[in-house]
Amino acid sequence: MKPDLTAAGPQPGPPLWLLAELTYRCPLHCVFCYNPVDFAQQQDELSTEDWLQVLRQGRELGAVQLGLSGGEPLVRDDLEIIVAEASRLGFYSNLLTSGVGLTGQRAAALKAAGLDHVQLSFQDSTREMNDFLSHTKTFALKNKVAAIIKGQGWPMVLNVVIHRLNIDHIDRIIGMAHEMGAEYLELANTQYYSWAYLNRDQLLPTHAQLRRAEAVTDAWRARLGEAMRIFFVAPDYHEGKAKKCVNGWGNMFMTVAPDGVALPCHTARMLPGLAFPNVREMALREIWFDSEGFNRYRGTGWMKEPCASCVHQQEDLGGCRCQAYLLTQDAAAADPACRLSPQHHLVQDAVAQAEAQAATPKVTEHPLVFRDPANSRRLSAP
Repeated sequence: MKPDLTAAGPQPGPPLWLLAELTYRCPLHCVFCYNPVDFAQQQDELSTEDWLQVLRQGRELGAVQLGLSGGEPLVRDDLEIIVAEASRLGFYSNLLTSGVGLTGQRAAALKAAGLDHVQLSFQDSTREMNDFLSHTKTFALKNKVAAIIKGQGWPMVLNVVIHRLNIDHIDRIIGMAHEMGAEYLELANTQYYSWAYLNRDQLLPTHAQLRRAEAVTDAWRARLGEAMRIFFVAPDYHEGKAKKCVNGWGNMFMTVAPDGVALPCHTARMLPGLAFPNVREMALREIWFDSEGFNRYRGTGWMKEPCASCVHQQEDLGGCRCQAYLLTQDAAAADPACRLSPQHHLVQDAVAQAEAQAATPKVTEHPLVFRDPANSRRLSAP
């Protein structure tokens, strides 16, 4: 039986952005990774032909932008085949990578296949902190890969996830990106779900750190002008405002996980009581328009107070469902990041704890948990 969409408003448009999470395999062990904590239990990756069918159905549905991510998508030997089909179909394709595995030869092959864009991640501006946060020796490699990307004529796009352990290095991070010739730099403050939620006590910055980082970023923007565009993604916990989850649940974004499960956001499979279809069993069009998982929190009809009567409901659409669930155990609750949420104190308490830790540094009771298969199996064990 198809869900009743009358309460959710008019039928949505197409998923303009399709994110293909090709694999959860990754040589890095980042403490803020958004892959599910139980990723090691999910090993049944889609085949090459499965992915080609996803691309064809996505393009027929109206998707125009394709993200190729993971894990590390370069561990897939068929990446060039997938890129070539995406190019043939007319997608604008973007590879999101740690750089591990991107040799000059492979970069040339991906360029020839039609790859439009590469986004390279760094963890910090120094070898010591970059390699610590990823638990791998990759800083020198990433610098080589940055030169390879420039050499292929792709736009130089750097991404650095920001948190307490590197936010005071913003000046050096921006300087590094400028020296590399980056046209775009995304300073993405950590969103606290999955592995970042496990490590929140160590990663959440203070208000003072955030304000300093914003001031440094603004100074660089004034200095560089259009030479490098810097995007500073504000963190939810400090702003008192909720943000639209990927521009609205089931509004314009679809993720397909490595095992074929289709999701309205990266982490939605954590939510209890929701059935998300697999692309092996259901066509993308039916998943997008008819599935219960994509319709549950689409629009505003699902909202309860205070969101149901809030004047800001169209601005934030209730905020992040995964964040609401992690903090309140109720996926339909108002996102506690919003100051109007009756449970906003949960976010305030977390920030206060970060402030206290910064004022009186001490050994935390919760050491960093690095993303790796052993920890994944341990944490997801019954």
